[in-house]
Amino acid sequence: MELLETQDPEKKRLIETSDRHKRAMEKEIGDLTQKTDQILKNTLIIGGSLLVTFFVISALSKKRKKKKKKISQAEAAKTGEGLDPAVEEEVDDGPSVLGQVGTQLLNQASLMVLDIARQKLSEYLATRNKAG
Repeated sequence: MELLETQDPEKKRLIETSDRHKRAMEKEIGDLTQKTDQILKNTLIIGGSLLVTFFVISALSKKRKKKKKKISQAEAAKTGEGLDPAVEEEVDDGPSVLGQVGTQLLNQASLMVLDIARQKLSEYLATRNKAG
């Protein structure tokens, strides 16, 4: 079969052209695959860092628990409420100093992670604009 293909110069030229195009397409597909892998890695890094930040913030700044205080019968009579001793009033304490420090640290960490994500996104868009 190869003898027939190599004997005709037109077929030989067409086969070589076809092989050249095939190699070029394989190279482009390889490059595209490599770029896609890099983009996915960057996306996973950014998404993971945002997710970790979210969990850290959620863990350190839990909702404040509201303390409940039973109203005595005398206070209930003064305020006009029923004489039921089971009536409870919600008392909200302000955030503690440790809670405030933790919140500030989390805010700063979030800003840092978002800044890194912004830089990565800018780099990606710049390389995409250069390539496209």
